[in-house]
Amino acid sequence: MRIIRDYEYLDPSDRGASVAIGNFDGVHIGHRTVIELAREAATASNVPLGVLTFEPHPRQYFAPDAPPFRLMGPEARAHRLEKLGVRRLYELNFNAALSALSPRDFVQNVVRDGLGLTHVVVGADFCFGKGRAGNAADFQAFGKEMGFGVTIAELLEGEQGQVSSTAIRAALSQGRPGDAAAMLGHWHRIEGPVVGGEQRGRELGYPTTNMSIEGLHPPKFGVYAVLLDVLSGPHKGSYQGAASLGIRPMFNGEIPNLETFIFDFSGDLYGADLSVALVEYLRPEETFDSLEAFIAQMDADCDRARKILAQT
Repeated sequence: MRIIRDYEYLDPSDRGASVAIGNFDGVHIGHRTVIELAREAATASNVPLGVLTFEPHPRQYFAPDAPPFRLMGPEARAHRLEKLGVRRLYELNFNAALSALSPRDFVQNVVRDGLGLTHVVVGADFCFGKGRAGNAADFQAFGKEMGFGVTIAELLEGEQGQVSSTAIRAALSQGRPGDAAAMLGHWHRIEGPVVGGEQRGRELGYPTTNMSIEGLHPPKFGVYAVLLDVLSGPHKGSYQGAASLGIRPMFNGEIPNLETFIFDFSGDLYGADLSVALVEYLRPEETFDSLEAFIAQMDADCDRARKILAQT
């Protein structure tokens, strides 16, 4: 997959794709429906399948001090899209110039003249251009006028109602990773490098990998049964474990992070890239009267996590 960040200066081979447009936060099953429609058009026209998205997320751009809301960072999103067979990721820099384009100027300057797209798929609730003034019907009309196809994808309904990144965030905030996974089409994953910790878990007999969740929507704090993939380094592979997500109240922590104990593993993972999937919420964060009580609870958490993951 090629990642293109400039719509004005690009290789001729990167023009002419059939694309799905959106923010694709989480790459949930509704997003995948839009991508599949773009794939059908790409196959029919024998052009690359692409996704057109923006970085930073427009919501981040307009409200940089708002609480974190993203389900995944740009690297995790690119990784997921590549797995779906996307060959061109147009990850355009969302800045003052782009945000000031009128709906017509966006379509003419970016979609037609810049990227030369042959077909575009957008969701029925898609809005674009300065002030979100354009809608999906406007895009379709511009496409007809300017010579490229536009398909409007209907919104997807799941068992929990309309599938959306907002609904997924709500499920995660309430400690319902299974419901989030049903809407995502995959486990919700936190991805990133292993960072240095205080090595307190090693002293307690539970060495953990530490990962930052900075910039991401925080799922409900507590202990989870998890699946994890080590994406780089000599220990690359898939594992099971139990993870604590939160501020570690037992040790007066302040900055939320994800600490994962990997079952039946021995090795150094500092600097390695991990992808940790939240499978089931076990319990909230707690403080304990003694380290002995804390260790006993961790023993129980790991036993329960092993049983859950054995059935996954």
